[in-house]
Amino acid sequence: MICTPLIKPLQPLVRHSRTPRVWLFDLDNTLHDASHAIFGHINQSMTRAVMQSLDIEEDEATVLRKTYWARYGATLIGMVRHHNVKAADFLHLSHDFDIAGNTKIEKNLSAMLNAVPGIKYVVTNAPMHYARIVLDRLNVRHCFAGICSINEMCLQGRFRPKPSPALMQQLLVQLQCEPTRTILVEDTLKNLKTAKQLHMKTVHIFHRGTPFSSMQRMRPAYVDLRVNSVQQLLTHPFALSA
Repeated sequence: MICTPLIKPLQPLVRHSRTPRVWLFDLDNTLHDASHAIFGHINQSMTRAVMQSLDIEEDEATVLRKTYWARYGATLIGMVRHHNVKAADFLHLSHDFDIAGNTKIEKNLSAMLNAVPGIKYVVTNAPMHYARIVLDRLNVRHCFAGICSINEMCLQGRFRPKPSPALMQQLLVQLQCEPTRTILVEDTLKNLKTAKQLHMKTVHIFHRGTPFSSMQRMRPAYVDLRVNSVQQLLTHPFALSA
């Protein structure tokens, strides 16, 4: 199997007379507060998915879930690589809970996103069905031209989620972005570090619920702007300038 990461379009492509800014937004703890309730449900659902897929007990499944997430950036990769689990089946099992009911609404997010110049995409290591539900619950799906979920983050038969440099390079090619006119907005520093190595602009959404956030006390050199919320970013001169 050979596949490439693809942005799944949400609206027709608009041609511009000049190269616009292109925004790549992470989803969890970036566009919404996933630590409020979602992450707890994902952890439980992910553990159940590992248990069902491998027919093992909860303690062993929890260790595997955490080990594969730390090693590969996504539990899915370890499950596919080491256990021949079907990716689509595992993604469904691992996000099988009331997603919409546990998504915290972010006030005025739609209006603020629409006020920011540029084309906007969502790039998330979460599955597509989850991303669509969250964006609908936030009432912002119409603000984005497309989504790249982990379902599409596949190169030469292997999943390459963020922070894979190959993934980010392929996205730049497919979207025909100028790296210096492309901005990655993330709560996870290692993803931003990859983007800066490719000469992209970077915005760090500092969120205390993000793993290892307690170690993120200062703005690293590879981060162009650090803010405490997506709302703070969207009202900042950095975002509102063309």
